[in-house]
Amino acid sequence: MKKILIVGGGTAGWLTAAKLARTLSANSPEGVQVTLVESSDIPTIGVGEGTWPTMRKTLASIGIDEATFLNRTDASFKQGTKFVNWHQPPINGVNHHYYHAFTSILDSAELNLTPYWYKYSEGQSYADTVSVQPALSEAGLSPKLITNRPYEGLQNYAYHLDAGKLVELLKEHAQQQLGVKHLIANVVQVHSDDTGIASVDTDNAGRLIADLYIDCTGFEALLIGKSLGVKFCSIKDQLLVDQAIAIQVPYESAEQDIASATISTAQSAGWIWDIGIQSRRGTGHVFCSDYMSSDEAESILRTYIGDEKGKLNAKHIKMNCGYREKFWHKNCVAVGLSAAFVEPLEASAIFLIEASANMIAELFPRNDRQMNRSAEKYNQSFHFRWQRTIDFIKMHYVLSKRQEPFWQANKLPKSIPQSLSLMLEDWHDRPVSKYDFEHVFEPFPQDSYQYVLNGMGFEVDALAYQFACHRDEVAKQCFAHVEQLKHKAQQQLQKNRQVLNAIRQYGIQKM
Repeated sequence: MKKILIVGGGTAGWLTAAKLARTLSANSPEGVQVTLVESSDIPTIGVGEGTWPTMRKTLASIGIDEATFLNRTDASFKQGTKFVNWHQPPINGVNHHYYHAFTSILDSAELNLTPYWYKYSEGQSYADTVSVQPALSEAGLSPKLITNRPYEGLQNYAYHLDAGKLVELLKEHAQQQLGVKHLIANVVQVHSDDTGIASVDTDNAGRLIADLYIDCTGFEALLIGKSLGVKFCSIKDQLLVDQAIAIQVPYESAEQDIASATISTAQSAGWIWDIGIQSRRGTGHVFCSDYMSSDEAESILRTYIGDEKGKLNAKHIKMNCGYREKFWHKNCVAVGLSAAFVEPLEASAIFLIEASANMIAELFPRNDRQMNRSAEKYNQSFHFRWQRTIDFIKMHYVLSKRQEPFWQANKLPKSIPQSLSLMLEDWHDRPVSKYDFEHVFEPFPQDSYQYVLNGMGFEVDALAYQFACHRDEVAKQCFAHVEQLKHKAQQQLQKNRQVLNAIRQYGIQKM
């Protein structure tokens, strides 16, 4: 097994190419050859601008300097997501919000602070009680200083970025530093046989043959779907949104504050994302066409951003939420939109591309005998990851108290995965436990569930939760420490924009 052919570019193609090339020594004569072929005629979706903290490790592992990454992709620092009006609509013009932060004062697997929060919070939100990051995000502060080493900070963090510029950086780095071969050509025919994909015919590069094929052709799924016939399983009956409208919003001035969290604001038939990067804001309205027309959805988004006169360009995107019956079939692996897609509520898209590339690299079959075993392990892992991702996203809707028809439809029992229903039943009667998250590849950890459950006002058996309190003094010390850290961090940290400007001018301290 000496040749990998990646069909399709975008974030999925180039991130996978870079990871495989780095891990499998593509720039060495003894390594595995990695070739990426992409069309110059097919535009990418290009609106996925949120990442998880895992992106820092991914970038470091393929050898991209953090300052270079920040400057080339217009990236900014992300400390979590602020959910506005998800629990309920505004009351007398006042919004309700909660945070899903990246850092908690204590790992929930060590001590679940939820019962103690119920007992001692005195009206303060769960996120503000257990984490510094909501306060930092509200103040627009950066999670790191320019003196922190690359990919390290005072708080855990991810990035907001320009997806198109990320692709250009990955493309350049993969070719110049990692040995990836790049071909620009249109695929005109895919040949298959008993082993899977036999070859790919192109208009400009002729016939391409490899040992392993990676399908990064997006929703078209040229290899895994059209050629090999692996079915796509729709989850439209569970996640109801099916369209999005995206608009890029320029800043009013070059020194305007940059938000330190993704802002997700619920609407009558969906929600709006608002992501600040260095050069602009990326916004979009995700909605369900059964309950709202695209014209109405666009009007709501333009009102949100203050563009009622329609001066800014809007991009309309049709979404098909679901996943493949198999992600790795014979000698073909689907990565990115060709494998699965769920709404971008928790920025899972790029994370799952990272996870795909990591696992393909780790399980890369060195001979034909290993192919089926690698495929079986990969499919088991990603069926689990996608199902848990669906559960987690659906939970945001199920816990809402909003009364609009779209939100009520999301609460119908037939639309709720049984796995989620069982978890919520358990968690009503007892606190969330580390034993609910035994799988090594959980996409969302226990802390993430607790931020959402407690932020959305999940109803619990108060007496059962009271009986779970056995370490009151430890919990009180944790809560007090959070307040101390808030005061210290607010004095020490600078605004997102200030730190990014300093990095652009001076770089990041290496030692």
